Amino acid sequence: MGVSMATAKMWVERWERQQRRYAVDREERFTVITDVVEHIAAGRSRPLLLDLGCGPGSLSARLVRRLPGAEVVAVDMDPVLLELGRTHHADAARYVDAVIGADGWTRSLELVRPVDAAVSTTALHYLDEPTLLDTYRAVAALLRPGGVLVNGDHFPPAAAPCAQITAQVGRRRAERTGGHRHEDWGSWWAAAAQDPELADLFAQRERRRPAPGGGGGTEQVCAARHAELLRTAGFRHVTPVWQFGDSCVLVAVKG
Repeated sequence: MGVSMATAKMWVERWERQQRRYAVDREERFTVITDVVEHIAAGRSRPLLLDLGCGPGSLSARLVRRLPGAEVVAVDMDPVLLELGRTHHADAARYVDAVIGADGWTRSLELVRPVDAAVSTTALHYLDEPTLLDTYRAVAALLRPGGVLVNGDHFPPAAAPCAQITAQVGRRRAERTGGHRHEDWGSWWAAAAQDPELADLFAQRERRRPAPGGGGGTEQVCAARHAELLRTAGFRHVTPVWQFGDSCVLVAVKG
């Protein structure tokens, strides 16, 4: 039995609010990512876009509002978030259940033509460096020449004093804009787990939970290191296009 539209709407709207605690100027970040994609897709009647770590479809929905002719393939491994996206943002994307960075994960996307742009927001930071490099290589192989990977996330500077400063700037910005008034990540998940409509999905989620120590990055990779990994993976040009504190949109162009 699927999730009702009313239930999906409620939990997605609560998700949107709680995410404002973490992504500094989240809506502006989404807008900048979409600006880049719009530029890359100019002149293409049906651009193919890939949303990595799509969650409940927040970025996919914004992309298709700006680019209504786009085809979006949205991938995530979380059954709860995927079902919320499929229900609430059903027309935004084709949702794919896959573990980004796992062996052969791109085959499950069933793509039949090159991708114009791959996007991600606050989703790839859990990957360790070897997996991140493999993921960048896999995405580069999917992109057409001149295609882009656009990643909006927290990219702290390598130097600890600078990282502390950028983090503080972000925290103060969130305080000024009211982001900390919203429930946090843990509270959202705890509340959603009590919803009877989501019980089966949470059971699936629990079965997929990795064993303790079962991988995943423990430290965020700095922007400079991301750029090195991207160039190693086959992206010729890498540049930040927007930043506030350590929240940044990084664009990599395939050579």
